[in-house]
Amino acid sequence: MIKDKVVMITGASSGIGAATALLLAQKGAKLVLGARREDKLRALADRIQQNGGEAVYRVTDVTLPADNEALVALAKERFGRVDVMFLNAGLMPNSPLSALKTTEWNQMVDVNIKGVLNGIAAILPTFKAQKSGHVIATSSVAGLKAYPGGAVYGATKWAVRDLMEVLRMESAQENSHIRTATIYPAAIRTELLETITDSTAAKGMEEIYDQYQIGPERIASVVAFAIDQPEDTNVSEFTVGPTNQPW
Repeated sequence: MIKDKVVMITGASSGIGAATALLLAQKGAKLVLGARREDKLRALADRIQQNGGEAVYRVTDVTLPADNEALVALAKERFGRVDVMFLNAGLMPNSPLSALKTTEWNQMVDVNIKGVLNGIAAILPTFKAQKSGHVIATSSVAGLKAYPGGAVYGATKWAVRDLMEVLRMESAQENSHIRTATIYPAAIRTELLETITDSTAAKGMEEIYDQYQIGPERIASVVAFAIDQPEDTNVSEFTVGPTNQPW
């Protein structure tokens, strides 16, 4: 049941996050949107409200624990509770390790791993106290399979895979009724490629995406499916990509 659920989304200003917000709003969810770009957040919230939905937003840098905590506080203040946390913020500046783009390595670790950890830390006390909740995270097929140029990105997404599986197991052991879902997208049309500064890596990824990519709405429908399951049912992993891409 999606109607009236309070859903928080990080990385909500574009791509998968924005598409998911729009779809869930159509299904009656109440949205709490977080991202760094206020103009895009405002436009998305306005669009949802104009279509009869409910949405609030806060400029959020997931690398800052306080920002994650403030987003949870906003949800409680405006809607009284939180039902779902969709940890979706991510960066993918791929490059060969030999290029030594260490600044980008650290950015990926900060956003893709620490951002997820910060989100979990911010929401877990609430979910444990209410003995319900759903944590959803965007990993990648790079979190399942290795490929040249994707060492650090893949490492961060493998980390998300492990974090989420252990969260699922511990929640079951602790009888906290917290559900989890990890999504492994392949070539989905988002802004991820815009973060790639290595020209060779960028060219290779652009060729793949130009040939295969499908819209972020496809991932949004998977998120909706996960949320819509009965509370006693946890579908923990979804690998999703274009039918014609041999990922």
